[in-house]
Amino acid sequence: MTSEPDARAFQALTQKISRARGVACGSYKDRCLRRRIAVRMRARGVHTYDDYSRVLDTDPHEYDLLLDALTINVTKCFRNLETWQALAPRLATLWTERHGHVRAWSAGCASGEEPYTLAVALAEAARQLGQESLLEHARVDATDIDRASLERTRAPAFPDAAFSEMPPDLARRYFTVEAPRRPLPALQRIVRVHKHDLTTQPPPAPPYDLIVCRNVVIYFDRPLQERLFETFADALIPGGILVLGKVETLFGPARQRLVLEEPRERIYRRSAPG
Repeated sequence: MTSEPDARAFQALTQKISRARGVACGSYKDRCLRRRIAVRMRARGVHTYDDYSRVLDTDPHEYDLLLDALTINVTKCFRNLETWQALAPRLATLWTERHGHVRAWSAGCASGEEPYTLAVALAEAARQLGQESLLEHARVDATDIDRASLERTRAPAFPDAAFSEMPPDLARRYFTVEAPRRPLPALQRIVRVHKHDLTTQPPPAPPYDLIVCRNVVIYFDRPLQERLFETFADALIPGGILVLGKVETLFGPARQRLVLEEPRERIYRRSAPG
């Protein structure tokens, strides 16, 4: 059980972090936030929130390391392959309707595997429709708050382990052969990387045909989750697609606007107005 002094020290620390870096600590689930701060406390050899606060005072670089610890960066190309298989025919339809001008948003892009999976999926839709020349019109916005993740996404180079769930023919078609494997230039040209805080900033460049945000909102409290779902609905075109993580559930007012099409894969479609 948390003591009152411990609770006060934790609150003072999180308010300090929020003021210093603009991170909405109050929107994270308390247990998740404590666990991730504890990672950095152990790394710095301190045992109380007051001591860790003093570390931040004497070493401002610690803020960057803490923000890295607050984000989830475990991912692979085509992670949960069945989700991408369910998404493929929908992407083909979007591609046809939009004549290649598909706008996608990878919200919480981690180290780049997901936005480049999106880029591959769009490239495959173009290839199968015989419209590879239109790929240059597509765009994938890759956003995250984590400094290290953004650096890796801007200079993508993935180890072999990142391809364990990706169909081998796609890996051969769209990535270099030797590790670390890099996406081909045609893919890199359509992925645009932005620093972005989901908790405080609006979408980077709406409207979108597709938003993928998997295993991110689960770490936030319910009021912020509801607000983010509304943000996603606002950012999608009518008929646009939202993909959440398999353990995430849509709730709140956005449920009236986003129709669940694939329950197992958490694929939603924005309903048409009226």
